[in-house]
Amino acid sequence: MPANLTKRDIVLSIYYKTGFPQKEVRDVVQLTLDTIAGALAQGHNVELRNFGVFEVQVRKSRVGRNPNKPEKEVTIPERAVIKFKSGKELKARIKKIDLGKIGDTKA
Repeated sequence: MPANLTKRDIVLSIYYKTGFPQKEVRDVVQLTLDTIAGALAQGHNVELRNFGVFEVQVRKSRVGRNPNKPEKEVTIPERAVIKFKSGKELKARIKKIDLGKIGDTKA
């Protein structure tokens, strides 16, 4: 399996398991992702049972530093961010990962 899973990999995996036409699989995968993105863009959380929850959270405004001019303070505005909390089943599967293999896949 490649280091990163792409949308194309997902489409091919579903295609090989189901035999459905690749174009239809690609369209359904894209519609699924568009629906998730649309809900998040409207500020809704997305809960996928046994997988996890994509949660929209607001990061408060804060003061930071410009690394090029550390003496100057910069105000970082309030903004929305997306957090992911994995579900029970996903957490259980992640615990079984061989950590030695993860280090090998990173460049």
